[in-house]
Amino acid sequence: MDKKINLIIDKALGSISREDIFALEGKAMNGIEQLHKGTGLGNDFLGWLNLPAEITEEHLQDVENAARKLQSKCEVVVVIGIGGSYLGAKAVIEALSNSFEFLRSRHEAPIVLFAGQNIGEDYLYELQELLTDKQFGIVVISKSGTTTEPAIAFRLLKEQLEKQVGKEEAGQRIVAVTDAARGALRKLADTEGYKTFVIEDNVGGRFSVLSPVGLLPIAIAGYDIRALVAGAVEMQKACAEDVPFAENPAAIYAATRNALYQSGKKIEILANFNPKLHFLAEWWKQLYGESEGKDHLGIFPASVDFTTDLHSMGQWIQDGERTIFETVLSVGSMRHNVVIPADKDNLDGLNFLAGKRVDEVNQMAELGTQIAHVDGGVPNIKIEIPALTERYLGQLIYLFEKACGISGYILGVNPFNQPGVEDYKRNMFALLDKPGYEAESKAIRERL
Repeated sequence: MDKKINLIIDKALGSISREDIFALEGKAMNGIEQLHKGTGLGNDFLGWLNLPAEITEEHLQDVENAARKLQSKCEVVVVIGIGGSYLGAKAVIEALSNSFEFLRSRHEAPIVLFAGQNIGEDYLYELQELLTDKQFGIVVISKSGTTTEPAIAFRLLKEQLEKQVGKEEAGQRIVAVTDAARGALRKLADTEGYKTFVIEDNVGGRFSVLSPVGLLPIAIAGYDIRALVAGAVEMQKACAEDVPFAENPAAIYAATRNALYQSGKKIEILANFNPKLHFLAEWWKQLYGESEGKDHLGIFPASVDFTTDLHSMGQWIQDGERTIFETVLSVGSMRHNVVIPADKDNLDGLNFLAGKRVDEVNQMAELGTQIAHVDGGVPNIKIEIPALTERYLGQLIYLFEKACGISGYILGVNPFNQPGVEDYKRNMFALLDKPGYEAESKAIRERL
């Protein structure tokens, strides 16, 4: 039980040196100091920093009890949220789930579906159609309750649930994760008597997966949130303020990626060889993209699923413009054991693989890809994950969060705001004739 995820930077060396990385030691350690003393930009959004160790037994029991109540009533639970209000939970659930769970006739826990992460009319219609003969519940996640995408989804699904089971029973099947005292969703939850959990003011959405925003959906799906939190606590200690730079994985990751950025590597590709990690990469892209992409600065976060994308993006990665580096998530042991059989005719020529596990082939594909990409001028950071379990996912989540804060401070931006996100909203509201946007509407329409 003493294993932990492991950061390996050896294959990143070439276009940069170890000296280049350690040249950023001062900035990285200063970033850690700013985080822990609360002296850096965005210091009013540091609630995530010590969150894992501060989670109480009472809080975990409250989340688990709410999850059990929905489990007892529902075949399906729809989690409504956007950005950090859904990606963290989605990432963990997808990493731990049976890939074909939704096709099984019997489930150990409710199927967790997501809404409010888009404005797709067909998506919402098809979801509502699916739910017409299902016992379902809702977890709605929003600090304000007025964010357009989740607010639309909640209007539709709340109305549907009340029609199917009645207003009183619907109130027992809706849980709101929202502000402690303010906002439309808090007002509605208090009026209707919904069970609620609080999103603390100092925890931003993309850093909220270890709060009820992530813990409740993960618990509803039947996974061990205590192990997830315990893993995060382990990494919190491994990346603590008093851990020296050379031994601090968050500081080393942040410094390495910034040294690569300074050398001209402007794009970081998070690669995995396990399809269960697809949404972990989506969560990571929001975390780093929204945290660092400011003031015309920042590494562009991209992701690929190997070996699938070796047959599409592989050519570009191997031979395209040398502005990229890779961070590879490498999973050690699989949950299952599948052995490739022999075939007497050997028409596909694969008898040389007979008797080998599928994962052995995948591991050699990973190693072969690493060698090819490094030889082709793509620096490679590797994060070894012993297995896809709640504990190791907790470690990985906290590592990425801590490194993100450090990296933003090395870069010189505020890692905890997102001013550019509001621009499209203003234009959208003006085009939809939202009250109060008359001047913007006139200006935009004159440009069309």
